[in-house]
Amino acid sequence: MTSVINHWINGELQPSTSERYGDVFNPATGEVSASVSMGNSDDLNKAVEAASKAFESWSETSVTKRAQIFFKYKELIEANRDELIELITREHGKVTADAAGSLQRGIEVVDFVCGIPHLLKGEFSEQVGTGIDCYSTRQPIGVCSGVTPFNFPAMVPMWMFPMAIACGNTFVLKPSEKDPSCPLKLAELFSEAGLPDGVLNVVNGDKEVVDAILEHKDISAVSFVGSTPIAKYIYENAAKNEKRVQALGGAKNHCVVMPDCDLDQAVNGLMGAAYGSAGERCMAQSVAVAVGNVGDKLVDELSKKVEALKIGPGMDKNSEMGPLVTKEHLERVRGYVDLGIKEGADLVVDGRDIKLQGYEDGYYIGGCLFDNVKKDMRIYKEEIFGPVLSVVRAKDFNEALNLINDHEFGNGTSIYTRDGDAGRTFANQIKVGMVGINIPIPVPVAFHSFGGWKRSLFGDQHMHGPEGVRFYTKLKTITSRWPSGVRSDPEFIMPTMK
Repeated sequence: MTSVINHWINGELQPSTSERYGDVFNPATGEVSASVSMGNSDDLNKAVEAASKAFESWSETSVTKRAQIFFKYKELIEANRDELIELITREHGKVTADAAGSLQRGIEVVDFVCGIPHLLKGEFSEQVGTGIDCYSTRQPIGVCSGVTPFNFPAMVPMWMFPMAIACGNTFVLKPSEKDPSCPLKLAELFSEAGLPDGVLNVVNGDKEVVDAILEHKDISAVSFVGSTPIAKYIYENAAKNEKRVQALGGAKNHCVVMPDCDLDQAVNGLMGAAYGSAGERCMAQSVAVAVGNVGDKLVDELSKKVEALKIGPGMDKNSEMGPLVTKEHLERVRGYVDLGIKEGADLVVDGRDIKLQGYEDGYYIGGCLFDNVKKDMRIYKEEIFGPVLSVVRAKDFNEALNLINDHEFGNGTSIYTRDGDAGRTFANQIKVGMVGINIPIPVPVAFHSFGGWKRSLFGDQHMHGPEGVRFYTKLKTITSRWPSGVRSDPEFIMPTMK
């Protein structure tokens, strides 16, 4: 009998009032590893009620006290790092080194918010008028919520709830039902660090819980990371219900390879960016734009390395790429490879038929490499979210630039070149939110902010960093005058700065 994964509400594990359950799989073997409670509006209401009550005291807790809890929280995450990594790998499938890297990226956000006393400092202007001062503060907005994807069960939730909670808010997290164990463990550790009951709650589930979040009158803000259609749905419905919203959507990240680049560096960068985490990253480089005469050499070098990829279970330290997260997703990715062949692209490396002895039921696909992909093909236009790299040929730098700027997504992009002018022009003119120059995956560090442009982001502010603080707080500006006493007659005109 498989174990049941419940909710975390008001500082303890609680069963769902729903009778629906979902299977949690081990992607390496295809076996069911657990059953997760699929929450409903009653479970969400209970979590929001706990969060609303906790907000009354947590929002008044001093910033130094909040910071102290975060310092302790970081210690506990570090002490339980191996367990958290194992939970990520067993339910998502990514190799342990990649799981460790993603966890570290989450820890860096906790590092950042340990400085919350400084981050919440306001501004003060003395004597803006005679005897008049003006100052601003940033105050918490209330109960916040996050809806997070399967591909980063630690990192993406940690982009959200530490920022929100450090700012004085309380939080309700709806993690992916595909890999819910790691977010629950993170919540338990936070409680152990001294976080008051009700400040962080976790409600598992599917669309039913998401819709309940979007409609709940006591939730002030919604954060989301996932596909563009769902991001748009979240954005529209959250805004309709007068909530603050940041919704990060899909991507089709291009890597421009210039003829003058260090080709070995570019190939190695593309290998990690395209095939790391089996391509299940919103920042995966899924399109290589070969400029000028570099295309043949690039494809030749890439094909050798793609064919040599070590594929196996994530827990095997020799594995470079693990399985996809579910059987359904595996079939979806295979379908895109089939489609690319039909559309006329050249499949240079075909990883569809890989079989691993002892893991025949796992959700594995080998690395796939397409050449001569055209911009009107669906494999170019749509996010595949698997280990499929498409090489597009461009005659010059301007064609490569326009190719990226014309695409509906604008999440991340990069360029490999030795030419400073090309790198600077690319960074200035590209219509993409995150840019790498000789960097394959341009994910900003935690004290900067993460987010794309165009249909990769719905909402006004990016995640974590300074923009994260602004998203989870409201600006209040106070103008004050303190008369020494009743020494003047009343004034009946509009106040002006005298």
